[in-house]
Amino acid sequence: MTQTNEAGAPALLESRDGAVAILTFNVPAKRNALTQAMRIALAEAIDRIERSPEIRAVILTGGPQTFSSGGDLGGMEVEGLAAARERFLLLHGIVRAMVKSSKPYLAAVEGWAAGDGFSIALCCDTIVAGNSARFVAAFPKLGLVGDAGLLHTLPARVGLGRARQILLHARPVDAETALGIGMIDEIAPEGQAIEKALERAHEFDRLAPLSTALTKEYLARGIDDVLDWERSNQASLFMTVDHAEGKAAFREKRPPRFQGR
Repeated sequence: MTQTNEAGAPALLESRDGAVAILTFNVPAKRNALTQAMRIALAEAIDRIERSPEIRAVILTGGPQTFSSGGDLGGMEVEGLAAARERFLLLHGIVRAMVKSSKPYLAAVEGWAAGDGFSIALCCDTIVAGNSARFVAAFPKLGLVGDAGLLHTLPARVGLGRARQILLHARPVDAETALGIGMIDEIAPEGQAIEKALERAHEFDRLAPLSTALTKEYLARGIDDVLDWERSNQASLFMTVDHAEGKAAFREKRPPRFQGR
């Protein structure tokens, strides 16, 4: 069954450009938040793509305005620790499938990649950003820690020192800064990230797929430990007073008043 957005359109759009599959987040009313419908559609698409020998590379994009605003706050309401832990199974399946995929993944980022949207972009092997793109790990503002593999993928790209600053301070990172620290791989003129990502993706038309698959397999080492840690600790944070306060403050557009409990 097709997973739809609030307007009844598909939550994820799929297209092809030769041997490149293009997956476009399509939840504009929520700035491409990773709703349950989008997660289900993304998991199903990744599974189909992985089993298709005709596809040599995959591009994720949010279109010309926003890559993804991150987790859907409306979907964060869970009752009990068991339900919170269960919530991570689908998201972690997506992360594992991307990071461990035999096919290279590329992100074409325009606008904001925030929270889990930032995390999903960092799961990609190559990141092309429009020159007005912005990235932020806003998790501390919601009483949470970085998840969807970010504690693995971000230090792997920028080193522990820079990752600490991005994860602990929750300050936005612009495209130029991101390129300078190795967090992204290329900047394109605004609105042209998808074209530049397609150029990069078609390079794999001429590269040996088994070599790519084995390189990715080696580089994925360590991701499972991070995801297991996330599932226990982030699920516990969902139960805290601070997380409830962070969500309320975000909705009410005011500074949060955290208590450390």
